[in-house]
Amino acid sequence: MKYIKAYSIFPKDLLEEIQKYVQGELVYIPRQEGVRKGWGEESGYKEILKLRNEEIRQKFCNGVTIHELMEQYFLSYDSIKKIVYSKK
Repeated sequence: MKYIKAYSIFPKDLLEEIQKYVQGELVYIPRQEGVRKGWGEESGYKEILKLRNEEIRQKFCNGVTIHELMEQYFLSYDSIKKIVYSKK
């Protein structure tokens, strides 16, 4: 979460109204309900992992062993096992 100067986003009259209640303090303004994105959606990392996992499953189906996949992707035995035996 980054900080934004209030005067750069709020209209002057709204900022003056807020200053009646708090001055010089940090105020957290939460997002509206239903607006929040899921983990990794904004950065695109969720999609990257999805593609990587599909690639791992495909290699496993083509005969690459779990131990070889562990070395290629730097993941633990259990992580690879979860990926290749998941029903996705």
